[in-house]
Amino acid sequence: MNQKKNLLFLILLFISSLAQSQAPLALPQIVNYSYGQYKGGIQNWDVAQDQNGILYFGNNDGLLTFNGRFWNIHHLPNFTVVRSVKIDSKNRIFVGGQDEAGYFFPNANGVLTYHSLMNLIPEKERKFADIWNIVIRGDEVFFRSLSKILHFKDNRIRIYKPETQWEFLGTGNKEVYAQVKGRGLMIYKNGIWQPLYNPPELDHAEITSILPFRRDTLLVTTLKTGLFKMSSKALTPFVTEVDHLFHNDRIYCATQVNSEWYAFGSTSTGILIINKNGKMIQKYSYEEGLQKDNIRGLLIDQNKSLWVALDDGIDLIGINSAIKTVFPDKNKQATGYAINLFKDVLYVGTSNGLYASKVDPDQKDISLSKRAFYEVKNAKGQVWGLQEINGQLLMGHEDGIFLIEGVEARKITSSGTWLFQPISWVYPTKDILAGNYFGLLHLSFNGGKFENKGQLPGYTDSFRFLDFDAEENTAWVSHPNRGIYKLKIAPDYSRILNSRIYGKQDGLPSTLHNYLYRIKNRRVISTEKGLYEYDPKNDSFKPSSLFNGALKNVQIQYLKEDNQGNVWFVSNKRVGIVDFSQASASRPFTIIYLPELNEKVVGGFESVYPLNEENIFIGASKGAFHINYKKYKENTFKPNILLGVVKLFGKKDSILFGGYFMSGEQVTRQQNSKHVLQLSHEHNSLHFEYSSTLFEQQNNIEFSYQLAGFDKSWSEWSAKSEKDYTNLPPGNYTFKIKSRNNLGSESEASAYRFVIKPAWYRSIWAYLFYLMVAIVGIYLLFKWQKIKHKKAQEKLSYLHQLETDRNEKQIADLKNEKLEADMNFKNRELAAMTMHLVERGKVLARIKDVISTLVKKHDVPDNSQSFRHLLRLIRDVEKGDQDREQFTLHFNNVNDDFFGKLKDLFPDLTPNELKLCAYLKMNLSTKEIAQLMNITPKAVEVGRYRLRKKLQLATEVNLFDFLMDIANQK
Repeated sequence: MNQKKNLLFLILLFISSLAQSQAPLALPQIVNYSYGQYKGGIQNWDVAQDQNGILYFGNNDGLLTFNGRFWNIHHLPNFTVVRSVKIDSKNRIFVGGQDEAGYFFPNANGVLTYHSLMNLIPEKERKFADIWNIVIRGDEVFFRSLSKILHFKDNRIRIYKPETQWEFLGTGNKEVYAQVKGRGLMIYKNGIWQPLYNPPELDHAEITSILPFRRDTLLVTTLKTGLFKMSSKALTPFVTEVDHLFHNDRIYCATQVNSEWYAFGSTSTGILIINKNGKMIQKYSYEEGLQKDNIRGLLIDQNKSLWVALDDGIDLIGINSAIKTVFPDKNKQATGYAINLFKDVLYVGTSNGLYASKVDPDQKDISLSKRAFYEVKNAKGQVWGLQEINGQLLMGHEDGIFLIEGVEARKITSSGTWLFQPISWVYPTKDILAGNYFGLLHLSFNGGKFENKGQLPGYTDSFRFLDFDAEENTAWVSHPNRGIYKLKIAPDYSRILNSRIYGKQDGLPSTLHNYLYRIKNRRVISTEKGLYEYDPKNDSFKPSSLFNGALKNVQIQYLKEDNQGNVWFVSNKRVGIVDFSQASASRPFTIIYLPELNEKVVGGFESVYPLNEENIFIGASKGAFHINYKKYKENTFKPNILLGVVKLFGKKDSILFGGYFMSGEQVTRQQNSKHVLQLSHEHNSLHFEYSSTLFEQQNNIEFSYQLAGFDKSWSEWSAKSEKDYTNLPPGNYTFKIKSRNNLGSESEASAYRFVIKPAWYRSIWAYLFYLMVAIVGIYLLFKWQKIKHKKAQEKLSYLHQLETDRNEKQIADLKNEKLEADMNFKNRELAAMTMHLVERGKVLARIKDVISTLVKKHDVPDNSQSFRHLLRLIRDVEKGDQDREQFTLHFNNVNDDFFGKLKDLFPDLTPNELKLCAYLKMNLSTKEIAQLMNITPKAVEVGRYRLRKKLQLATEVNLFDFLMDIANQK
């Protein structure tokens, strides 16, 4: 019976091996780039890489470039397809198109610019269709079309025409080879194409590539007749185990992968990788993840990844990757939950059942074994665990416990089972506890067989996490929603004697989400707030001292210790390792995260199977991951950094820097300090793009930047690969950018310096002008202030004068009022005096008349002594001058020395005439004047006449007005 099973097992392996065409057990990362992503033509014909790591693809639409983050297309002048690409030591990217040959090279601003060589070709020779191959040797460049080979050297082109047609052009061991249809292989020597070989094998064989093989031997590939080894003596066939594929599916291109491996691109079978012994190593096709099986170009980049130019798209194969994916089922949909290597067979437990594949025991890295998965019989359904115990493989399944026997599984129990816990770690162990859907189950091992001893009564909870303490015969189990259980087991493992449940009250941060593991010989609980350990003295839990608190407050759902003492963990679907083989500056270990696996593990059912350092398996949402951790650490290429494009923000056709630093005619890695861009003030919003050419590790790369002169410090690390700055003030700036990988390795910083000039009104000359204007302004201001002060003083003086004048005027007015009052008083006094004199004259005249009448009436003689005396007194009074002098004095006081003015003007006036003038000025009547002067009215008229003559007045002049004018004279 066993012999039949073994025979069936071998037959299944053989059939599976044939069916899967010797594909590798685990596939590396394959990244697909469709034409919709790179925005170019569908077909890609060739691929090359420059010294900065930038990739160049010959594309239907032109030259396609890729720097890790950004794609760009550069068209030829005639907008034709680019069939071939090669790069020389000066970083000139030579391209061949349809009736076009030339090279791209950065201009002074680092922007790729095309330089056509067609002007060096005679006009009649410029029709040659496609350039299929380009070969560079030193300073010589060869372009091959079917009808011509163009030889470019010293800025001249020489043309070579074949007798029939050129079918191939290549190089090997520093020699240039070409194949002429029907004439065999030619070699270029001293400017001449000389025949080398013309064996019958090449009569109908078209060479597609020549590669180094061993010392002076070259490997020659042909389109449909397989491989040959070419030495200086002969061309001999190279037999491989896949010659049938080489003859049927055409070798279109090839490249050397490493010192032992070669990759061949076919037109319908994808990529075949063989070693120098002709043994098939790996195969990549549409089934393994390529977009197409029609391969046009291959390249091993600087980081040992394989780039594939396809008939439809571009693919990246991480053949040197330390992380690969195992797909046990054909549809690549099964979720991996458990992995185990048992008797050189790799078993993968999935959501769809158990799969197995024979591995090569001579391969240290199991992933390099041939993929030959088959489905184990009777194992259909959910697999939860796989564990080797006592030299046999047990499977925990949703349908119970199964023993794996070759190609089929034999059921032992019928209850869904999670895991197994041997009572003793010294095999063979007699007793095993199993955690299943209904608690704990006891298995015994007798006579090489496992027996079901039944469920332990007392608890029916589902136990996924289990650890057994043999010293106390105690089982520790955890339930994420109920807490930690401590179960005392009977010596015969038939029942639970007593139990205790630990929760928040016993030192745990929460009763929920606690997971039990044994790490570093300690019972460790992973919680919502980091790791906790059991403290037997206090019968409680406390924060773990493991890892020096490095994982404090980190939510961990899974822990697994490997054979080297490193601890693998999963935190919120992030996979990491506490690596004790690499000490950090402050700790005896290093914590490394694997971002390639982020969000790809099975949340809640994490599984890590650390077979050895080169074979770590992790369950995944699709299949399982294989990690060669030793290689992972060795493959830590130091990340580089490329500044891709600098352009004005929001402007079209405004590229300031195209991604290549130039120093004269050479491409350099740093900016030439003499070539610092000067930008006008309105061009102060810039867009920066940057990348790293660690193509395979793009998910691991982060960037940090700083704009010196604007940013105070470096930015936080981020996966973002572009940055905008808007409205920068004038100044000198340096944009610095660096990258790092998940292991903390940083690149050197790349710097781009530029200057934003101030506006003309903010230039140095403008500021000098402003300074001069300010000085003149200050001077004028000072002068204006002085003038203003002077005017203010003058105004104050004027106002003061006005005030003074006003006061003086007021004083004068007061004086005038006083004078006027005095004048009025004096006038009244003068008038009164005048009236007094007039009245006195009248009275005296009346008295005199009365006395005269009495004398006449009573006949009193005139000579009567009494009357005579009275009359004499009256006459004396009438003739008296005292009153007249008093009148003259008052008149002069009132009329401002009126008599003096008249005397000055008319010195001939007599006193009586002066007195007449005064009376006339007073506008007295003739009768009043006569009384005052004691003369007759007639005498007054005569006096007036005589006065006018002395005053020399014309008849029309009014005497009163004349006298008033004299009185008013100053």
